[in-house]
Amino acid sequence: MPEKILPPPAHIGIIMDGNGRWAKKHFQPRSLGHRAGAQNFRTITRYASRIGVKVLTVYAFSTENWARPAEEVGALMKLFKDYLQEALRDFMDENIRVRFIGDTSAFSSELRELIEEVKQASAPKTGMVLNLAMNYGGRAEILRGARAFAQEVLAGQHRPEELTEELFDSYLYTAGQPAPDLIIRPSGEQRVSNFLLWQCAYAEFVYFDILWPDFTTDDLDRAIAVYHSRQRRFGGV
Repeated sequence: MPEKILPPPAHIGIIMDGNGRWAKKHFQPRSLGHRAGAQNFRTITRYASRIGVKVLTVYAFSTENWARPAEEVGALMKLFKDYLQEALRDFMDENIRVRFIGDTSAFSSELRELIEEVKQASAPKTGMVLNLAMNYGGRAEILRGARAFAQEVLAGQHRPEELTEELFDSYLYTAGQPAPDLIIRPSGEQRVSNFLLWQCAYAEFVYFDILWPDFTTDDLDRAIAVYHSRQRRFGGV
């Protein structure tokens, strides 16, 4: 087990990838792979909170995931419902504030009501912010922000030349949060997959050839150790 490195990065993003391949590897249906991944999400989230991560953003369901087989999408929706119900029942013991980034209007009314309940119930929490990226896409987020600014220009609230990077940040789902310092992707894939495209400009990326359900707290420690081994120059020398 690697030596713990504190403090951890303020904002960590995780692309939770590999549930389907994990299921195939274990001769199980994909739905059970997603269930195993959801259980591991709970473990990693609680651990990140305990070691002092300020913001954890996890990629749970992308705008492109609707193209998967209807049976798989249905299983994922049930998992989201189970998690949200658990969050209201048990997860509130944790000092974690839950936020949702993405277009949640596409979900069922039941799921939207649960999302709102969890947001309100966790709002008083003062610990780690957990961003659940659900029906999220980085390109869609940027378009959403651009349209919002354009509407304000048309309404006379801004002039086009007033738009800066700092102002544009305020139109994103992550407004008011630090940009991600570290983005982790298990599963062996090495791509961004439309995750936090604007925010990840200077994030450090760490890839693991480990399927998400098998990703452990030791692996998170290893990723943090790699992060600390790098020199972040932000385009400078």
